Amino acid sequence: MTVSSTSALNRVRFAMIGCGRMGRHHSEKLLEDGRGEVVALLDSSPAMATRLQQEYWPAAAVATHFDDLIASRRVDAAIICTPTAEHYAQARRCLDRGWHVLCEKPLASDRLQILDLIQDAERARARGQAFSLGYQRRYTALFRTLRNQVQSGRWGAVRAIASHNVENWQSTIAGTWRDDPEQNPGGFITDAGSHKLDILFYVTGLNPLEVFTRTQKWGSQVEIVASVSALLTGDVTLTMDFIGNAQYLGEDLHIHCEGADLMVRHEELWIAQAGHRERLPIDESDSNPVTGILNMILDGKPDVSPPEAALPVYDITQAILASGRTGMPVKVHR
Repeated sequence: MTVSSTSALNRVRFAMIGCGRMGRHHSEKLLEDGRGEVVALLDSSPAMATRLQQEYWPAAAVATHFDDLIASRRVDAAIICTPTAEHYAQARRCLDRGWHVLCEKPLASDRLQILDLIQDAERARARGQAFSLGYQRRYTALFRTLRNQVQSGRWGAVRAIASHNVENWQSTIAGTWRDDPEQNPGGFITDAGSHKLDILFYVTGLNPLEVFTRTQKWGSQVEIVASVSALLTGDVTLTMDFIGNAQYLGEDLHIHCEGADLMVRHEELWIAQAGHRERLPIDESDSNPVTGILNMILDGKPDVSPPEAALPVYDITQAILASGRTGMPVKVHR
């Protein structure tokens, strides 16, 4: 295993593993940032990899097998955008190859795999490798500002949280891996909903203890709708819903503290005190996971979204699904 070295004068050379929607998204972010380029592409559909090559990376090589890709001597880092079930093996082999890794969420399919990858991340850091998880909301100005407000202590302890999440997600998944319970266990909750769960823990620093849930599939193979009542550390109650067959994309997030209510409504940040509500200024800048891992590789910046962030999201998700199946409250794994 040889750790790739990249100076600030050179562009970081990436392998894009998975060339669908997220591979395209991360390609656009690489081009916007300017400090990285894709030199190798791999997808289970060669046509997808070729299309991404033609549109964004004409000098990149298209690999037909993962073994061919991992043998490349041109690569410094990998972006993994494949279905969840493939993340574990691919991330481990990329790390063993000495590459930096940005892996899309969810990190892995089961708890033992996540724990293994967290240990791998610790060893990778000691070798100078970056290993980051693609929770992009952690990089947005809105949620970074909200986190600063909540964790500053200025408004006192968190008392209760309410989260409402809607999206016309069901209409996009028919015939894809996202509607396959083997590849996407948990459906909307595991996929798009994982960002909503992660941001709760990122913003508040709290952890889940117990959940009670009702779930529905509404004709799909995976869960589309869930209503969750949960208890978090600090005796904080969480009321949360996921509606994946709605008619629009939107959310409300209310964090009720001792001295103020902090709210995200229609992508704006609000504060309420003593019956008065007003907007809060956004005082952080926007970023994204691609720029985040480039900052780690080139500038030694800390990881905003480490693999450790996957564990509380996985644990509460499993409890949500177990409660949905049994109709009973479920303790969250600790």
